[in-house]
Amino acid sequence: MSRPFDLVAIGGGSAGFNAARVAAALGKRVAVIDGSRQLGGLCILRGCMPSKTLLYSADVLHLARTGRDLGLRIAGAAADMPAVHDRKRRIIAGFARHRVSQLKSGKFALIRGQARFVDPHTVELGDGRRIVGSHLLISTGSKVSVPPVPGLSAARFWTSDDVLDIDFKPRSVVVLGGGIVACELAQFLNRIGTRVCLVQRSPNLLREYSEEAARVVRRAFEDEGMEVHTGTRIVGVRSGPRGASVTFREGERTLVRRADHILNALGREPNTSPLLLANAGVRVGPNGRILVNRWQQTSAPHIYAAGDCCGPHEIVHVAIQQAELAARHSAGIRNLRPVDDATLLGVVFTDPQVASIGWRERDVAAKRIKYVAASYPFNDHGKSILMNANYGYAKVVAAARSGRILGAEIVGRDAGELIHCFSTPLAMGATVHDMLRAPWYHPTLSEIVTYPLEEIAGKLG
Repeated sequence: MSRPFDLVAIGGGSAGFNAARVAAALGKRVAVIDGSRQLGGLCILRGCMPSKTLLYSADVLHLARTGRDLGLRIAGAAADMPAVHDRKRRIIAGFARHRVSQLKSGKFALIRGQARFVDPHTVELGDGRRIVGSHLLISTGSKVSVPPVPGLSAARFWTSDDVLDIDFKPRSVVVLGGGIVACELAQFLNRIGTRVCLVQRSPNLLREYSEEAARVVRRAFEDEGMEVHTGTRIVGVRSGPRGASVTFREGERTLVRRADHILNALGREPNTSPLLLANAGVRVGPNGRILVNRWQQTSAPHIYAAGDCCGPHEIVHVAIQQAELAARHSAGIRNLRPVDDATLLGVVFTDPQVASIGWRERDVAAKRIKYVAASYPFNDHGKSILMNANYGYAKVVAAARSGRILGAEIVGRDAGELIHCFSTPLAMGATVHDMLRAPWYHPTLSEIVTYPLEEIAGKLG
């Protein structure tokens, strides 16, 4: 370890591993440093995969309980939480074993320990070892934040980690927050039989998505019996031996909601405090995220960052794109392209799901681009009607003259799958006319996208 590595990745999650994989394939001498208690990364261990495993179980349970709408009698459908937990544990253990085998493949050095910068090229581990890199990548992810809500820091609250690890059905939970994690886990808890009250500070749920999408999700939540409050100001949080309470203002009213547990889903923050970034000359923004340029370089050009620690999107495939770009750029590869927000893809795994790709209508309007948009509702589409999947819509945004696809938003059953109808067309600069040349089978959910496409084509002439 006395000889400098070509690239040192700090953090062995999705970003760090993929940067190391790419750099090693380019013939570089690479090391991955990971000081977490368990190898695997946030997505596998405490994020995407365990949450989607649980959400799918809850989705099947919901379908069974609402089978009467389809003429079915399914008596006694209930969540066996120890069994649900055990299934999740076994699945995640398999994913983690695979990632550990990749990290220990021998293609690069795997060094266990918590790293902190000594100088711009050197990090020191807790046992005193020092590792030197010609280039370094910071990929330490994020952690749950505790915003300055009165009483929250002193209260006993759950985080997403706790909810993903429960093996029992909580009686009642107040969920603080209305973002992706809050909405997904609130619906999961509600569907397994927990009484759920969701308290969101912003005027709408899922504020990163459109107001129209937020309204559809809220209506679905309330139709399922969940209590939802938006546009609130949290006055205080308390917890004790008999449970917890949240006091908040909603308009002119002061409300109090009591429950056995509080879930703090008010956001995450970059996990960078142990790194002593100042020693490396790495600057961070007001939100704590590491500042990077379009090549993922920090204020110290030989140090890169990728993933949640720099953002701006906490999405796994984006983190991988950033990390692979950083690895190639650090190796001197030419003619690279930065990660393109014009093809940004996001999915919220509520039911109905919310998915978008490219620029949303408000983004196009803000850029003062002339556009045409059209949408079509799920409750007027044959396949979704027969599936009793009536929430939502499919929306397409296209350039006003050329008809080039600029973005799409789908809210509804399997929207996370349907949105990929636009992935290749958007990446290739296709138009609505190009997409309408393709065959669309009837009856399928995916053919719903042809209706807004046809409407836009008609407007364009």
